[in-house]
Amino acid sequence: MTTEAPPTVLFVCVHNAGRSQMAAAFLTHHAAGSIEVRSAGSEPTDRLNPAVVEAMAEVGIDISAERPKLLTTDAVKTSDVVITMGCGDSCPVFPGKRYEDWQLDDPAGQGLDAVRTIRDDIESRVRTLIADLAPGGEDLGRRPL
Repeated sequence: MTTEAPPTVLFVCVHNAGRSQMAAAFLTHHAAGSIEVRSAGSEPTDRLNPAVVEAMAEVGIDISAERPKLLTTDAVKTSDVVITMGCGDSCPVFPGKRYEDWQLDDPAGQGLDAVRTIRDDIESRVRTLIADLAPGGEDLGRRPL
């Protein structure tokens, strides 16, 4: 009996300090190992946005140990789904990949209330993504925090 490898999702934003980190953390949490998760930035900063770390901690997800990573061509090539969040033309495109562009406000420079709104929007989108990608994803996407 062969087992299919789980799909790989790559979240990309400019700095990999906010949106893509939140999306990756939610997908890791809710997908429970049924999807491989990556995140990267076209111009990564040196640390995560503190308001993003705080907003995620409020929902029980600790991302304080995460560090922004540079987007590589290999990361895109080896992903099944690439979800961009404002990186524009700096994201490489390869045939045969599924691409989505999530139009989300950038949490950089925003207060905690604004970041909470962005966080909740990302979580909703991640739950929809899980339902679409993972076997039994409808149930995984409803997994409580």
